[in-house]
Amino acid sequence: MSATQAPTREAALTLMLRQGEATAAQLAESLCVSVQVMRRHLRALEEDGLVEASPSTDGPGRPSNRWRLTGAGRRQFPNGSEHFALGLLSSMATSLPTEMVEQLLQRQAAEKATDYRQQLGDGNLQQRLERLVELRRREGYMAEFQPNPDGAGWVISEFHCSVMKIAEQFPCVCDQELQLIRHTFPDCQVERVHWLLDGGHACGFLLQPC
Repeated sequence: MSATQAPTREAALTLMLRQGEATAAQLAESLCVSVQVMRRHLRALEEDGLVEASPSTDGPGRPSNRWRLTGAGRRQFPNGSEHFALGLLSSMATSLPTEMVEQLLQRQAAEKATDYRQQLGDGNLQQRLERLVELRRREGYMAEFQPNPDGAGWVISEFHCSVMKIAEQFPCVCDQELQLIRHTFPDCQVERVHWLLDGGHACGFLLQPC
């Protein structure tokens, strides 16, 4: 792979991570390359086991492939210190009652939320969301937020989870993440609206002011 190919491949992987799936034409338009060039990149990524395709019949004409990341493709993005955390959680799970493990995770979420609130300050909800997203990005999450397309409030989306490998073995970690957002924004009702472990392309949290 040449030096000029690498940025296009990485950008294509990032777009699929953010969007969930896309056609070669959509990726080509976003990255300002021809569809033929993008198809060659996608076939190479498929051979490397990083992407996979499924046929789509949207609209008239011949079906086109929609491309998405495989598990190996998602692992191209940083995962933090998951090996240490997995070992620690495994030890806790074998030596402590389930209820105690959950209580420890809830306590950790509350303490982390306290730290977040101190860093977010006293701005309005949008300003605090902007700061939170920036903090989450530094921690390895590909996060963003936008107005709720279905009504009032805001939606935080995290397209890459830095603890995904841990969550696959210990889904209770995802409950901790939900509690973390709730503790960070006590003036909002917070609900999970998307979930990577449930087949979504992102973890999403809907925040609506109380």
